[in-house]
Amino acid sequence: MNPTSEPIIRVRGLGKRYANGFTALSNVDLDIKEGEILALLGPNGAGKTTLISTICGLVEPTSGSVTVGGHDIHKNFREARSLIGLVPQELAIAPFDVVANTVRLSRGLFGLARNDVYIEELLGRLSLGDKMGNIMQQLSGGMKRRVLIAKALAHEPRILFLDEPTAGVDVELRKDMWAIVEQLRADGVTIILTTHYIEEAEEIADRVGVIAKGRIIAIDDKVNLMSRFGRKQLTIELRDPCDSVPATLEPFSLERSSDGRRLVYSYDTRADRTGITSLLQALNSAGLQLKDLSTTQSSLEDIFVDMVASDNDGAVE
Repeated sequence: MNPTSEPIIRVRGLGKRYANGFTALSNVDLDIKEGEILALLGPNGAGKTTLISTICGLVEPTSGSVTVGGHDIHKNFREARSLIGLVPQELAIAPFDVVANTVRLSRGLFGLARNDVYIEELLGRLSLGDKMGNIMQQLSGGMKRRVLIAKALAHEPRILFLDEPTAGVDVELRKDMWAIVEQLRADGVTIILTTHYIEEAEEIADRVGVIAKGRIIAIDDKVNLMSRFGRKQLTIELRDPCDSVPATLEPFSLERSSDGRRLVYSYDTRADRTGITSLLQALNSAGLQLKDLSTTQSSLEDIFVDMVASDNDGAVE
């Protein structure tokens, strides 16, 4: 991935308001870099699927513009759409279709010549090589989702959208699917995914965007996001329990455990001073003896929950 290159997807001022007055997207700006994995997180109804569908040209925006590989998604729909593979959330596949045939058909719909060698190789990489002659209703839900990925990749796109790709998939198969995503990234495919499994976004994504009420309220490299918005906690284990937090320690806003054996201090890692040195001195002055100290860092889930909870601007307009 070349961070200085032009974004492969550019979204500017994108808005979508439905006839009933509901605003699904509001003034969204977004650049997606070629070769990256971008995870879009947000609660149900936040606008994730609408954003993906609009970028793919499946939903007509009310305002704004989208370009894919330099092509306007509406003025040059065919050119833009040929660069995109989309794996929808729903398992919308005819039950009596043969696996290999349905993937070949997807390739043909983009006007590409038949290439059985590529299709066989693609299905093999997705652990579907022994399922090529099966009909869809013979496959498990996880295998059907793999077929959807194969269909999306049949025309060799540069961009892959995955809308909740592991919904309803067991843990083992979920891990297999993320391994597939890593391989696609190695092949240079740009991947945009929505997921409710925040720990997966934390593990696999290069960047994370948080959507709430149709707006992107934060987007950054995963590490930067956790550094900017994350907090650390210092847990102080005491030699002897305390019945209450001494008044001299009130400025530190300590949380006391129910048994009085632990005090928890939260601090901002970006601050010039964490206050830990002053806290330790104050603990000593208060006559509290330390047994142990440990720190923990906010997870991406903590940050996500805090962001959505603090987004109290009301309905999107």
